[in-house]
Amino acid sequence: MTIQRMTAGRPAETTAQPSRDWRLQATWAALFLNVLPFTGDHLLPLPAIVGQLIAQGALPVALVLALLANPRGLVRPNVHVVLFSLLCLLAVMVSLHNPFLVSSTYRALRFSGYVLVLWLLSPFWGRRDLALLRCHRVCLVVVLSSVALGAVISPGKAFAFDGRLAGIIWPVFPTAVAHMAAILAGTSALLWMCRVISGRNAVATIVLAAPVLVATHTRTALLAGAVGLVCASASLLLARSRARRTWIWGGVLSTAVFVVFASELMSWLLRGQTASQASGLTGRTTVWSQVLDHPRSLGQQLFGSGMSNLSFNGSAIDSNWVGTYLDLGLVGAAIQILLLAILLLTALTRPSGPRRAVAIFLIVYCIFASITETGLSGPSAVVLDLAVASALIARPSERPTG
Repeated sequence: MTIQRMTAGRPAETTAQPSRDWRLQATWAALFLNVLPFTGDHLLPLPAIVGQLIAQGALPVALVLALLANPRGLVRPNVHVVLFSLLCLLAVMVSLHNPFLVSSTYRALRFSGYVLVLWLLSPFWGRRDLALLRCHRVCLVVVLSSVALGAVISPGKAFAFDGRLAGIIWPVFPTAVAHMAAILAGTSALLWMCRVISGRNAVATIVLAAPVLVATHTRTALLAGAVGLVCASASLLLARSRARRTWIWGGVLSTAVFVVFASELMSWLLRGQTASQASGLTGRTTVWSQVLDHPRSLGQQLFGSGMSNLSFNGSAIDSNWVGTYLDLGLVGAAIQILLLAILLLTALTRPSGPRRAVAIFLIVYCIFASITETGLSGPSAVVLDLAVASALIARPSERPTG
């Protein structure tokens, strides 16, 4: 690979060739498909093994497409992708000593391949046309549209997961659906505040995402999206009158809704659980305690036991930090904290505008959601969210040529 040189003394190009753009979009779509495991009820006439092969095979397809989009193999030095590469190196080294050698090493190598594709896309970081964000939003719209269509075609199957909306045309769990809906709704609101997209575009995407988010009945995505949107829109208050008006009207409406529908909102948040069950995060804290109390050697505490399916004694861990401690130890968790801290601090130093606001939203969302969701220690939608954030706050540079 060749290290791309930064542009000196002149603005970077902002418009890519159409041929290069479709390759970038196709690469991102393949990366997105790779993190949508084919498990659960679905309407496609595909055996589960075929669907899984399609999802897993999307990664080598993404690698080929990335090479087509970046034929000279240019890479742009980027501290965020470097830190992800350190996680990959740690994952491979530790997984070689895992009792489940084949599956653990495969997961580590898949993570490495995923980050390799991000390296090949790194020259597209910093583009003023928000190329990666546009690709990301297109993928979100496609998946959420399929979720909504599935709910119309077969509502019984779509809401079979304890009454929570899931994807059934391509199987997507309610928590993953909620994650995507929150990201699409939040970015649409921010881009509208910055006048990057029209009101019609914003309404169309929010009308798609918001009902889906509510129907998934996922508290983490709703709260993380709200916190991220408040933080991101606050960065626009001084520069954008539309953001200031939105804050005023949002404050008035949210207060009115809370006062009028307080009991209904509390019932929705409790999801039929008792207060003690809700405080225990639906049993998650029990699993976390089991992981943390399990005896481990000093080496395992520091470097982990290798890549796993992020479960313990048959129960999902559902926490990025506990899962990382199990797989990659304290060192892995420290790398992730450093990654998030650098991303957030870098975003805060950028000029006010859509790139900074959307980046802050994505980073804050991922930080908040990481408490009850996994994602930073392997290929996931969270990694894609943070890659988009990194691309938005990167300094402008020349795109790859040739």
